[in-house]
Amino acid sequence: MAQTSVVVPEVGMAAAATACPCPGPLFPYPPPRAGAGMAVRRKCLRAAQAELGAGLLNGLVESMRASSPTHARAAAALAAGVDEEHAAWMARHPSALGKFEEIVAASKGKQIVMFMDYDGTLSPIVNDPDAAFMSDTMRMAVRGVAKQFPTAIVSGRCRDKVFEFVKLAELYYAGSHGMDIKGPAKSSAGHAKSKAKGVLFQPASEFLPMIEQVHQRLIDETMHVPGAMVENNKFCVSVHFRNVDEKGWAALAETVKGVVREYPKLRVSQGRMVFEVQPTIKWDKGKALEFLLESLGYADCADVLPVYIGDDRTDEDAFKALRRRGQGIGILVSKHPKETSASFSLQEPAEVMEFLLRLVEWKQLAKARLRLRRRADAAAA
Repeated sequence: MAQTSVVVPEVGMAAAATACPCPGPLFPYPPPRAGAGMAVRRKCLRAAQAELGAGLLNGLVESMRASSPTHARAAAALAAGVDEEHAAWMARHPSALGKFEEIVAASKGKQIVMFMDYDGTLSPIVNDPDAAFMSDTMRMAVRGVAKQFPTAIVSGRCRDKVFEFVKLAELYYAGSHGMDIKGPAKSSAGHAKSKAKGVLFQPASEFLPMIEQVHQRLIDETMHVPGAMVENNKFCVSVHFRNVDEKGWAALAETVKGVVREYPKLRVSQGRMVFEVQPTIKWDKGKALEFLLESLGYADCADVLPVYIGDDRTDEDAFKALRRRGQGIGILVSKHPKETSASFSLQEPAEVMEFLLRLVEWKQLAKARLRLRRRADAAAA
């Protein structure tokens, strides 16, 4: 398999897996489910520090402009050799649908663990963040995946808000860019009776009062910027500028910079048309992925294949974590070429749904073949 396609361990993994001293998981698997699973066929401000000098403002605005889909398309249309550039990018990050057989082949003898962002991955990017609903078909696809594999949603959103959108109790949720992690509910019949784990990890709890204060400050300070929306995501504050006229971007950037400057324990990062204000602790979506794998009992095991699907800059931390492990598959959701540590790509949530449905179908067929083989062996014995 090409090195640029899949990040997998070196030859000899099978032997390592046999000797792997995997600890018992903190989370049960298979997890409890809210209902019967249903499989349906078909589906740049990377790190602005708290102290942003005035000289960086122009660069900040350029980064905002670069994250605008409209600007990205216009720039691409004007650039020479766009087709060649896109073809070269696709060669480095081929479609996960086109390479589906290659991906599932890499999972032979391993437990797949699924990680997915929400906005732009399971739901389309919309002007109103509160209206980022996922379709019923996507929900059934995610439910089908969770029935076959441990599945987590890792989002910059508040964990409770993501759960309201997804409405699947059988998933693991990591909100606030992984700073608020909770395991599945345990209320369904037919599963082992034990108390719910509740909130498993909140590494930034001490910052809650500060986040609340900054949230209100940003609301007050951005009232003069038409279209700006400030969202409290519990352990981080999101300032959306998707509906802000480009002429107002400089004012908004200066406002956010000015507020965060007063809080040296907070930092700013930029996503898709959004500023994220969060604690300076060393925690991100990559750390959340590693924590969840450890909690499931796969910390240092060779017999696991993490698959992470995401569309935003903050998902790059998870893609990089997979590369550091030398194990796993990162899939970027994007229609346009961009720098990424992911191995594969999908263009939009519709393709994500198709990938999930194919994964469910593949697993179901694999289980059916295994049952037939066992029956044949038993009959022959």
